[in-house]
Amino acid sequence: MGVIEPWVETFVVGVLQMRCSIVTDRVTGDTVIIDGGGEPDRIIDWVDEFGGIGPDWSNGPRSQEEMEMQKIPERKVVALLNTHAHFDHTGHIPDLLERYPVKWYLHPADTFLQTLAQISAQRYGLQLPPPAVADVDLVDGEILELGALGFEILHTPGHSLGGCCLRLLVDGGVDHLFVGDTLFAGSVGRTDIPNSGGDFTVLAHSIHTRLWPLDPETFVYPGHGPLTTIGHEKATNPFVGVDSGSGVYGRGKYA
Repeated sequence: MGVIEPWVETFVVGVLQMRCSIVTDRVTGDTVIIDGGGEPDRIIDWVDEFGGIGPDWSNGPRSQEEMEMQKIPERKVVALLNTHAHFDHTGHIPDLLERYPVKWYLHPADTFLQTLAQISAQRYGLQLPPPAVADVDLVDGEILELGALGFEILHTPGHSLGGCCLRLLVDGGVDHLFVGDTLFAGSVGRTDIPNSGGDFTVLAHSIHTRLWPLDPETFVYPGHGPLTTIGHEKATNPFVGVDSGSGVYGRGKYA
């Protein structure tokens, strides 16, 4: 299954400037929130009524009037997905679940990491609600059907044990890949964060074997920093690109 012309919005949230992405099917209004770790009120206000400051990037309507003109039905949040369990990506999942009583999906290898969300946030002087517990395990290779939206799950450990990339399947267009902190524009995720199971060799292998075979035009939404494409990163990324050799770096640029 695949969506036609998905509506994607991204919000840069929290002290670590993490990217939360919202994906909506324009035909049904089915909506998935990816990495809802920060500024939950901002996310909820926008999804529910186009309130507040809105997204930092969007390829869709920015008002109820534009939505009606494009004949997009009222949005319905059908699931919460996470690429991994570092606190900046998962810390405010409980607040989103309170507003949207849906299932939350996370890879089971990050279950322990998720229990540390409050402790990790305290190092930055932040207070978080008690850590959420995932309702459903992400499974490598699974095509996850969430309403009208379909995501292929690609397990890409290396930044964390349970890190995953989520490939939104698009009919007649370019797929969208939500990579969390696996891959960045010109960099990769850190592999030295305590209790995460980070390993640069494992991370590079994940990227080389799971991401580089994808269509070069695939849009990439990293957890931090600019948007990019698979082709651009494969050709130019100094950490894991085709000219990087075996890799000599032990950590990436962002959190």
